[in-house]
Amino acid sequence: MHCPFCKHADSRVVDTRTSDDGQVIRRRRECPKCKRRFSTTETSTLTVIKRSGTSEPFSREKIIAGVGKACQGRPVTDDQLALLAQQVEETLRAQGASQIEAYDIGLAILEPLRQLDQIAYLRFASVYSNFDTLEDFEEAIAELKNATS
Repeated sequence: MHCPFCKHADSRVVDTRTSDDGQVIRRRRECPKCKRRFSTTETSTLTVIKRSGTSEPFSREKIIAGVGKACQGRPVTDDQLALLAQQVEETLRAQGASQIEAYDIGLAILEPLRQLDQIAYLRFASVYSNFDTLEDFEEAIAELKNATS
């Protein structure tokens, strides 16, 4: 890490702290040349690999928007959607990979959405899983009934 004051190419870490949510690491550093101290922050990023092969940064807002469409007209609050997006992100980060397939994000959404609202779950699953026939819906409904009994 270059010193922002004298541009020396090295620095010594004096102190390291993690934020409350564990997403950011703050390091206090000291330059061995000028002896001045400065802070740096480090964050981990998730990259989403889309079906087309392109990649983009992970976005909770996209999860909220997508799941929000499935929850239209349902008794689901914005806070519940934000919590679901946070749960999905935590699940994905727990896998330890920096690159996540878009398909895996959909899988991570299904379970918390099923617990939140079963109708929204069916709506989301029908698009995500490409339901083609009534039998596809019947199977999903049967699985929901078995899971709740």
